[in-house]
Amino acid sequence: MTEEMERDENVFLMGEEVAEYNGAYKVSEGMLDRFGPKRVIDTPISEAGFAGLGIGAATVGLRPIIEFMSWSFTLVCLDQIVNNAANIRYMSGGQFKVPITFRGGNGIAHQLGATHSHRVETIYTRIPGLTVVTPSTPYEAKGLLKTSIRSDDPVIFLENEKMLNDAGDVPEEDYTIPIGVANIERPGNDITIISYGRPLQRVVRHAVQALVNDHGIDVELIDVRTLRPLDKNTLIESVKKTNRCVIVDEDYGYCGMGAGILHQIQKPCFDYLDAPIEYVHSDEIPVPFNHFLEEAMMPSVDRIVAAARDVCYR
Repeated sequence: MTEEMERDENVFLMGEEVAEYNGAYKVSEGMLDRFGPKRVIDTPISEAGFAGLGIGAATVGLRPIIEFMSWSFTLVCLDQIVNNAANIRYMSGGQFKVPITFRGGNGIAHQLGATHSHRVETIYTRIPGLTVVTPSTPYEAKGLLKTSIRSDDPVIFLENEKMLNDAGDVPEEDYTIPIGVANIERPGNDITIISYGRPLQRVVRHAVQALVNDHGIDVELIDVRTLRPLDKNTLIESVKKTNRCVIVDEDYGYCGMGAGILHQIQKPCFDYLDAPIEYVHSDEIPVPFNHFLEEAMMPSVDRIVAAARDVCYR
């Protein structure tokens, strides 16, 4: 964010506690001192108010970054994001652009309870006019956030509080990652595993390691990175090669994000599949506060390994 604000004076950051407190999760630490209160702006606890203000600012040429402390809180500003941000460019015949990036903590973190643990992927990915991005590494977080801030369309940038302390190689020089391009993180021949964001970081990579080392299954692992637009071609070509597929996310299974991805690839891959596509997801309950119940409801290494072995008939 700092690099983009230095690069473009029209970029500014706004949200709850982003300035004086240096960010609820210290993401914006030092930015107020660097850019001042006109470009790093604290807001009241009113997501509808500052989301709408940011959208208005975007239509007149600024590039706001709007931080939500939790994406669960955006249920009170659906009108601003879904009705306004997503539709203004289309309904104005292209006369207005909406170059705004909404970012903040999405999904199940740790003992935050049901009201702070929503996974909003399917809420926003189904809306034409919105771009939805979900990084799984520090490298992706920087490259995709830069691309998002430079986009002329509204971007839903899904982070997770539990990933903010992740360490990884991040080049200091300026770089971007294109939106709408999935990453084949590990090439393989026996099965395609598709995931994104926190579940990829939390359990999927560990499950892949177990499948390769303990079960002799050569996994092709794909990090979707962008949920809308979805890189269907990369997913489809991978499944055509491996003939088997498991999709993993932390969403609910019924109408979940993984179910939407499955629908996109099922028909073009049908004649190539040697087994039905499996979908590993969270249990259909409000997220418990209890640590052990919370862990039990989410996808686990064992559940992913079992699903992969099932489709490989092992």
